[in-house]
Amino acid sequence: MKQERIFKVLLGPHITEKSAIAADANNQVVFRVVRDASKPEVKAAVEQLFEVKVADVRVANVKGKTKRTRHGVGKRSDWKKAYVRLEQGYDIDFSVAE
Repeated sequence: MKQERIFKVLLGPHITEKSAIAADANNQVVFRVVRDASKPEVKAAVEQLFEVKVADVRVANVKGKTKRTRHGVGKRSDWKKAYVRLEQGYDIDFSVAE
């Protein structure tokens, strides 16, 4: 995979209560990824950017919500998230230490 594609696959961490539970229970990290990303691309990107070993990748397509505004009905964009399970002994920490 090309180096420029690696930097474009991951959009950022998806930090929610559900992802925090998955991180504690299964050593998983959740990322927002581009919609055309494949599992091997996500695995390669995480391994190269964070210098960890990835055991498993699962992806989910999230449908955008329909929202009512004062101008009528609108729709949020669809997006994709990846649940990345890390090998035993590896960790990615997104907390900000100040």
